[in-house]
Amino acid sequence: MSTITSPTSVTATEAVAVKHKPLGLAQEFAKRVVAMKASDLPQEAFHWAHVGILDTIGVTLAGSTEPTATLAAQALDLSEGPALILGTHQRVGMLDAALINGAASHALDFDDCNNTIGGHPSAPVLSALLPLADALGSSGEDFVTAYIAGFEVETKLGMAVNMHHYMKGWHPTATLGTFGAAAAAAKLMGLDAEQTGVALALAASFASGLKANFGTMTKPLHVGHCARNGLFAARLASKGYTANAAKVFEHKQGFLDVFNGPGTYDVERALDAWARPLDIIQPGIAIKQYPCCGSTHPAIDAMLDIVRRHNPDVQAVERVDVAVHSRRLEHTNRPNPGSPLDAKFSLQYVMARALIEQHIGVADFEGDAYRDSRVHDFLPRVHVQAYNETGLGGFDFENHFGGIVKVTMKNGTLFEAQVDQPLGRTSANPLPEALLREKFNLCAATVLRHEAIGPIADSIWQVESLPSMRTLSQLIQQATH
Repeated sequence: MSTITSPTSVTATEAVAVKHKPLGLAQEFAKRVVAMKASDLPQEAFHWAHVGILDTIGVTLAGSTEPTATLAAQALDLSEGPALILGTHQRVGMLDAALINGAASHALDFDDCNNTIGGHPSAPVLSALLPLADALGSSGEDFVTAYIAGFEVETKLGMAVNMHHYMKGWHPTATLGTFGAAAAAAKLMGLDAEQTGVALALAASFASGLKANFGTMTKPLHVGHCARNGLFAARLASKGYTANAAKVFEHKQGFLDVFNGPGTYDVERALDAWARPLDIIQPGIAIKQYPCCGSTHPAIDAMLDIVRRHNPDVQAVERVDVAVHSRRLEHTNRPNPGSPLDAKFSLQYVMARALIEQHIGVADFEGDAYRDSRVHDFLPRVHVQAYNETGLGGFDFENHFGGIVKVTMKNGTLFEAQVDQPLGRTSANPLPEALLREKFNLCAATVLRHEAIGPIADSIWQVESLPSMRTLSQLIQQATH
């Protein structure tokens, strides 16, 4: 027969120890998420939220017709529900919409990035929040606050585990994005700290995503999967589901030691940096100018700079030498891409395309564009290396966002350009609003009527003033072809 120990048997020392027992990381994040209030957020946070929401909705609309999204939808047993599948007139259940919209948001690899997470911060969070806000009729202010909270959780977790996590082969957008999606959904649902901690603990078991699947439809599916799982975790927690919130990160078989390994993470560093400043403010959101892997962007910027300044004759080019950081080179050294998605990760392809076409756009990764004979025949002339291993460029070793391009002509003339980081990579080097709007317009025009695009963008730009987020989804649905 079991016995019940009387509280009086606990010594004074033990009582003090229990009283001051430190919180687990999931519980600590949960406490901070619940405490976050819109009234306490700086105006800069709202500005960058506008940027992230506008960009993410735009690229999701553009990606909504891609096979990675449409095939995922076909594989589900869809039924009518409250949540809009962007780019369509169809409304389905929240979890299905999160998966499909999430896959669409990353289908073109055109969604925003963030240096701390080492991936794409907005797509996982917003793909979970948009269906939930549709179902709840959430206010724009609550929506934005939840987005910022989820963004902070996933990026500060990234600060704790990167760059080891990134280099080990995990796709941080998916693994860490699951926590961002769960935290954001819990915030929008109004869950308390205990429930939010459970949602994060559930997310630890749901987190997944391997870089081995880069260059295939599975990479964008990672985002749909983690958005769905984050939302599912929050909904489970709201129903009273249980999970090990106290130790899910810290346990010897918990997230930190299993996903990273002992000695490869720093939790205190992340907690000390919480909201000082908010990650959405600094380093902020990196807006992509090109619909391909962000690791290729500094080299593209450098090549296009050479093209603008010198306009070299392609037929007279002897060779092109490209240097990026070894962290970037590992998944972008693809000398002979075998598919449109593979081409998005090929430095050789984007260098040849940028030199020949003098731009990089969506059409360069559609259909058989990657087989263009002019580009294919040029690929052997592109040579890639890691600048941090060769000492090129004088970059700080920790700057893994630089790029160097050298174009050697057959007559010996050398053209070269170096980029410390691509335009729009941080809030300190932002993409101008005019270019952001232009990108949104081009993306939205793939599925929306032209005359509705401007008003939708304006609504997003003042999203926190919307009484209900359903207003925005209805505008998008009504404008869809």
